[in-house]
Amino acid sequence: MIGLKPRHVRTRLTLWYVGVLSAVLGVFVVGTSGFLFLNLRSELDRNTIQDLETMEGLLNFAPDGTVRLSTDDHDDHEEEYARFMEVRSPDGALLYRNKNLAGNALGGAQEPGEGEGSYSERSARLPDGTRIRLVSRSHTIGDRRVLIRLAHSEEPLWRELTDLVWVLLVGFPVVLAFAGFGGYGLARRALAPLGAMARQAQQVTAERLSERLPVDNPEDELGQLARVFNETLARLERSFDQLRRFTSDASHELRTPLTAIRTVGEVALQKGGDVAYHRDIIGSMLEEATRLTRLVDSLLMISRADAGQVQLHFTNFALLDLARESAALLNVLAEEKSQDVLVEGEEGITVCADRLILRQALVNLIDNAVRYSPVSGTIRVRIAKSAAGEAIVEVRDSCSGIELEHQARVFDRFYRIGRDRSRDSGGAGLGLSIAKWAVEANAGRIDVESQPDKGCTFRIRFPLAAIGSL
Repeated sequence: MIGLKPRHVRTRLTLWYVGVLSAVLGVFVVGTSGFLFLNLRSELDRNTIQDLETMEGLLNFAPDGTVRLSTDDHDDHEEEYARFMEVRSPDGALLYRNKNLAGNALGGAQEPGEGEGSYSERSARLPDGTRIRLVSRSHTIGDRRVLIRLAHSEEPLWRELTDLVWVLLVGFPVVLAFAGFGGYGLARRALAPLGAMARQAQQVTAERLSERLPVDNPEDELGQLARVFNETLARLERSFDQLRRFTSDASHELRTPLTAIRTVGEVALQKGGDVAYHRDIIGSMLEEATRLTRLVDSLLMISRADAGQVQLHFTNFALLDLARESAALLNVLAEEKSQDVLVEGEEGITVCADRLILRQALVNLIDNAVRYSPVSGTIRVRIAKSAAGEAIVEVRDSCSGIELEHQARVFDRFYRIGRDRSRDSGGAGLGLSIAKWAVEANAGRIDVESQPDKGCTFRIRFPLAAIGSL
């Protein structure tokens, strides 16, 4: 039956709407018919009881022991009113029967409790099939007890009810037809924005990620869907732009050392030279190869991080010990430029993080500070704890500073600023990007503060939830 499923959403919505409306109308028809029937029968019972009360005052015993009406006026209209009445003694002897019964009986001997103390009502059928509503009551005429049974035909009630049901049944499909057409039109109009969004979405390709869906009403569900889709497109566009820049920059960065190695090798082959000359050539090639290796390692780290393939192992450790360990790894580079790397801060500040990954972040920050600080400069690494309960790591250098418009992009991949932050410094522009990932992977955040000619301060913060204990 899967093939019978409507193709369009508006068709399915219309069918659901018509189906629900059919159920509601069905309940309405049944409920209305039942309510009308009960009301009509209740009214018939009241009329029958009133008629019986009237008859009680008109009944008396004839000399022959039968019961008769004191007036014939009611007999003249009994056929017109479809009244059926008979009177019996408690043992079932017939005392009176009107002519409408045509010899048929309304019952036999008095049943236990029938008509005692109150009226007894029930529905019955005459032998000819006529449906009647019968009311019974025990009554005293003179000093004798009799049972009066009086009934009215239910046929008018059933005819009225049948007419109503037929009207409802005939109107039922008409209402459903109008409702179906109206519902289909409303569904088509309500879903029209979806069609427009679908057509617009078809225009989105890898080359046209700037396309956006129309948002007519941002507050309704369709507007929210379009807004979320547009936000997703914006993220995809940024990701594609970053990927393009990354591919272009990575290719350029890889080409530079490879070109240098090739050029140096070709020159050496053309000129020849003594052993010392060839040692210099090989040294230059090894330097470029080392730089190329660092670049490939950084690219591999970034690709693994983007793919979520880096497994983190959280442990509790002291930040001050990690800072001293990271600074020690870069003392040789700092000594080449006569720089001082000072580590200071509070003992006992611990965090719960991946030690190796976080050390990579600190090493990259300190390495960045050593590269861009002047000769005889000072790099300070400070560990502290804020009043808000955050662990803070600050790496402050003495470089020429970063202008405000560049500070938001210093963590972008391959991003460099000015002459002093060029490729000549030996970096590939990936260290700060890796540091930012490492910090955020450990539930921290990183930012930079800088003013021209006053150096830079890179600050790492860990929230209270990330702080552990030894």
